[in-house]
Amino acid sequence: MEKIYSPTIPLEKELGKQIYNALQGSVVENILKTAQDQSSDEYWRSRMEGHCMKVEKKILPEFFALCEDVKRRLNFTEPVDFYVTGDSSLNAFSVAAEEEGQPHIVNVNSEMFSIMTEEELRFVVGHELGHILNKDTALKRLIYFVFPPEETQAPITLQYKIRLHDQLAELVADRYGYLANGNLNACVTAFFKMASGLDLGRMNVSIDALLEDNRKRLDFFLKGKGMSRYDHPVNPIRVQAINLYATARSEEELEKGMDELIGILLKVGNGPLDEDVAAFIASAGLIVANADGKITEKEVEHIVKNLSSLQIFPKHYLDAIYQNDVVKIFNQSIGHILDSNPGMKDGLLSYMMGLVLSDKDISQAEIDLIYQVGQNMGFADKEISVMFAGMIQRNYVPSLESIC
Repeated sequence: MEKIYSPTIPLEKELGKQIYNALQGSVVENILKTAQDQSSDEYWRSRMEGHCMKVEKKILPEFFALCEDVKRRLNFTEPVDFYVTGDSSLNAFSVAAEEEGQPHIVNVNSEMFSIMTEEELRFVVGHELGHILNKDTALKRLIYFVFPPEETQAPITLQYKIRLHDQLAELVADRYGYLANGNLNACVTAFFKMASGLDLGRMNVSIDALLEDNRKRLDFFLKGKGMSRYDHPVNPIRVQAINLYATARSEEELEKGMDELIGILLKVGNGPLDEDVAAFIASAGLIVANADGKITEKEVEHIVKNLSSLQIFPKHYLDAIYQNDVVKIFNQSIGHILDSNPGMKDGLLSYMMGLVLSDKDISQAEIDLIYQVGQNMGFADKEISVMFAGMIQRNYVPSLESIC
């Protein structure tokens, strides 16, 4: 008997809560409801009713029956209005109702009907209902309200977490799409049709050939060269993820395979030295911060801020480095960096000097450490002194405690 696993992904749920709490969701949502003159329900209803064809039993009986059957398969009992929009792009979208009792919206572009089979359309509709079941729209509304597109940007670490959440939410919706049709082959061919715009059945492309091609392309991402930087994961990840969900023989097998794929999504840098630079920032930061025998909150904040451009979970990464041989990691990372790019040594030493200044308390032990590291990197004492003097002049601000 086929095993059916939960469509949820724990990391996606965890990230959703983190983002919601970071944006003070419970408070902001109440303010938003009071501040808006027009709800998004009214906007979307006007747009869909005015410019699209509504899927009614008497007008589009076959597609109406398909949509209702997908709802039944997913045990989705809330009202949904389905629409078809005249659009040549292979796309569909859903909008969760803002007000309780109002119908949700699912739209499928007309081009989908010219290229998708019935089973593939079931996957598409199930995917869009999956977004509603997973409550993705509510979180998006909150994000767009706090950080309006084209006007402002979230802090870089939050941007990374939002992107990762969006990507994982797509994988969750894909699982609902599979549950809507139970046909792995149709799910896979739907991905390739949307990617290529080709009618693969008419061109006699076999499912085995598609999966083999996907394995080859996925290998590029698994070996560290490829990045998935959009709000949707790249297709090789999505195809393999749905393949795992449909064929895994145990929860452990599914989790192990997903961990490998999520590892690709966790990559945020694009340089060959990114891993070494992250390791240097964390290990050098811990060594400098602890030089005077105490690591302050300001120093940890400085390290995490510098890690945030290279790690989605910078604090977790720093904690992991702390649990290992910090000095060994420091020596290895700085060695790799300078062997590859000696010109980075100024930046590395400047980072360590900046950390000394971050807690507004310069100790002799920290100064001695900076000179020792600088000498090992090939700097003369005079060069180190000039660099340090410049950093102090530009960045040092005495603490209020020391002058009150």
